[in-house]
Amino acid sequence: MSNNSTYENIPVITPSQFPPQHQPLQPGSQGAMNPIPITDNPLYHGSGKLEGRVAIVTGGDSGIGQAVAVAFAKEGADIVVPFYSEQEDAGETVRLVSATGRRCVTVICDLKQESSARQVVDTALHDFGHISILVNNIAVQFPQNSISDITVEQLNNTFATNIISYFYMTKAVLPHLRQGASIINTTSVTAYKGQPTLIDYSASKGAVVSFTRSMALSLASNGIRVNAVAPGPVWTPLIPSSFSEEDVAKFGKNVPLGRAAQPFELAPTYVYLASDDSAFVTGQVLHVNGGIITDS
Repeated sequence: MSNNSTYENIPVITPSQFPPQHQPLQPGSQGAMNPIPITDNPLYHGSGKLEGRVAIVTGGDSGIGQAVAVAFAKEGADIVVPFYSEQEDAGETVRLVSATGRRCVTVICDLKQESSARQVVDTALHDFGHISILVNNIAVQFPQNSISDITVEQLNNTFATNIISYFYMTKAVLPHLRQGASIINTTSVTAYKGQPTLIDYSASKGAVVSFTRSMALSLASNGIRVNAVAPGPVWTPLIPSSFSEEDVAKFGKNVPLGRAAQPFELAPTYVYLASDDSAFVTGQVLHVNGGIITDS
């Protein structure tokens, strides 16, 4: 099959179609990307797998998080989206979720602060009465050529965002989860393969893997499942807001399938892990990475 394959009328954008671009600040604006990532697959029709459930999707304002929020809504879930700053992107998530007939509530906050996790949970309970699913998904990355270039401030920011926020959210939501609930963490292929210019990012994503496995063991007796997804290259705002123009232009070309994923291609994996289809799955990491072989 050619790398230029399509899903009916949905274009799968290949890396050669990413023009050089850079955004100065993270988390980056999805609306400013060229091309804009595809987060909604119009050919995806839900079958009620998450009917009546409530999902918190951190970082659901764009990228993978937005795609997950939309797919969950198509499966019948209402959505709570904590996000950091990109209000226009968050508004697009609300629009996409609302178009499915479900509700979406946004919470602008800094999840590096434990109080923000409690604020998100309180909002979910106030608006929807219960919580069924937690997707820990936010991340930052700051490429550096050497560990010597990683400042204390960068190290603290990377770990506070990429793993400590997952602790905060899980701790805050746990008293309100019941048997059958699901926690899904976003790790990365870099946790398994490493990346010479993303040392702190890769280390934080390795911590997500260990966190997932340990929490799965901790909560198994409660009937709460904890799993993770390890994406390979995905066209999200994190890419132009962290990589140089030159790196963006060749992004995703080094995987066996020869291209980066679009966010909507990750969403069904999260649906599977959130739904009863995966009732006997916990402590696992599912790899959606374009064919990269990992030792997992």
